[in-house]
Amino acid sequence: MKTSPHVNKIERYQNLGFLVILLPCCFDVLRQIPQPASADHPWAFLYCRSTLDLLLVLAIWLLVNRSTRRILARMQYLEKFMRVCAWCRRIDYHGEWMPLEEFMRQSFDTPTTHGICKECLAQQQAAIEHAKQTRWTEKPAP
Repeated sequence: MKTSPHVNKIERYQNLGFLVILLPCCFDVLRQIPQPASADHPWAFLYCRSTLDLLLVLAIWLLVNRSTRRILARMQYLEKFMRVCAWCRRIDYHGEWMPLEEFMRQSFDTPTTHGICKECLAQQQAAIEHAKQTRWTEKPAP
């Protein structure tokens, strides 16, 4: 999927912010790593508070990053929808409202013509028959 520059910018700022939060935690963890000669247990540094803080921030970063990607993907999906006026059926194309025929000509270089589908044809024929029947049942005024 093609991403917009704004999406990349949002992800970049988010990741940069989390890195700024993680750097002090990393320095604290590195400062508290015990020397091999004085350590009682080889994994003792994992139990210090700064290591737990680092792991917590990493977990939150992964959750936030995943959620942000999902939200941005949904936003890009919704932006791809074509807006059509509910009343006059003109189309919003690059900020300009234009008739469907003009949009088809500009976007696809396709000439348009008018026709009628089977359902609309049946409705129109029924409406014509109804109009004929009501016309014949009405008596002209003398």
